[in-house]
Amino acid sequence: MNKIYYLLALFFIPMCNAFSQNVLTAQDAVTIALENNFDVLLTKKDVIIAQENATYGNAGILPNLTANFTQNNSSQNSKQTQITGEVRELENAKNNSMNYGVSLGWTIFDGFGMFARYEKLNQLKSRSDLELKSVILTTVGDVLNMYYTIVLEENLLHTIDSSIAISNDRLKTAENRFQIGKASKLEVLNVQVNLNEDQSLRLKKLETIANLKTELNRLMARDLTIDFDVEYQFQFNENLQINALLQEASDQNIDLQLIKLDKRLAELEQKDVRSKRLPVVRLNSGYNFSSSESSLGFVSQSNARGLTYGVTASLNIFDGFNQRRSERVAKQMVEKASIQIERSKELINATILKAYQSYMTNISLTKLEERNEKIAKQNLNITLDKYKIGTISAVEFRDAQENYVNAVSRLKEANYQAKLSEIGLKELVGNLDL
Repeated sequence: MNKIYYLLALFFIPMCNAFSQNVLTAQDAVTIALENNFDVLLTKKDVIIAQENATYGNAGILPNLTANFTQNNSSQNSKQTQITGEVRELENAKNNSMNYGVSLGWTIFDGFGMFARYEKLNQLKSRSDLELKSVILTTVGDVLNMYYTIVLEENLLHTIDSSIAISNDRLKTAENRFQIGKASKLEVLNVQVNLNEDQSLRLKKLETIANLKTELNRLMARDLTIDFDVEYQFQFNENLQINALLQEASDQNIDLQLIKLDKRLAELEQKDVRSKRLPVVRLNSGYNFSSSESSLGFVSQSNARGLTYGVTASLNIFDGFNQRRSERVAKQMVEKASIQIERSKELINATILKAYQSYMTNISLTKLEERNEKIAKQNLNITLDKYKIGTISAVEFRDAQENYVNAVSRLKEANYQAKLSEIGLKELVGNLDL
């Protein structure tokens, strides 16, 4: 095979990772990010906190049991006049008292507010789970977008390398033609300028790739200086259907689920507010020990122990119309949540429809660019044959070369945009797989 044809074939040879020391797959990148990403770790802590808060005790359903201990001592100069007229006086009279025991308090009825609060705590736990899922979904989307951006830039770098190889071969051909008098020095200089331009593009592309790898390492929350290779080939799904996507979004979209849950929380808050109109009944009990000593008085020493028990009930009769205000506010919050659900449905559906249109456009572009790339390749082959026999100049060959390189680059860009469109649609739906 002619050398120049061999160089052109490089465009179609998948870059092999067999000898790479550190190949990072998309699956690996996502796994590392989900283990290390700071946003994911912080949200997991919020989930644990919500789980710890969702208890009967925090809702006020369980009783409170407390231990009490009190001791008081005094030393005073005392003077007492009895009813009989007798005067009793003592310096440094000591008085000591000690009380200890346990007391139990249990609210057995508060207008069912405690049950509303307990359900609200569980809903908050569910909300934290959804927030974690949202953070995970966003993190996976960010990692995949960054990963495939690196794949695109690496493929474009490979295209530039192939173009440099072609330019090097053109330079040798131009120099040979110049030495035998079939080309001018100007042609050689033009080819050298073209080669320098390609090498400049390569340096800029290397910088771009290095910065993207640093950003992906940041998303994975690992050493920013770790270098790695990527898998250069990827597939995208061409068969996503809009009706199926809209149906999945109505069931799985995280933002919509969060707003629906917020409505339920508003309803529970309304229930809790309404419970304040009903009486609160509380059981009280305890077992106490008491002891006292007095240097001056009718009783010099006393001890007591025993059980105490009782019940208290209270009812809010008037609080400056605050109860009525709170109920009205709670009702408005429920109605507001209902409106937000409908608004979110419209917004999500509109976003999905626009994203789907971009997805279909990108799929069509991939097919168009595939045809353009084949045409550009045929044109380059014909131009190459003419260049070899000297019927066209190096400048004309350069135009054909650039047209082919641009066609290959546009094809890779179209494939990349199609993949990003697929990822974006699945992220909107709430079901982003790899």
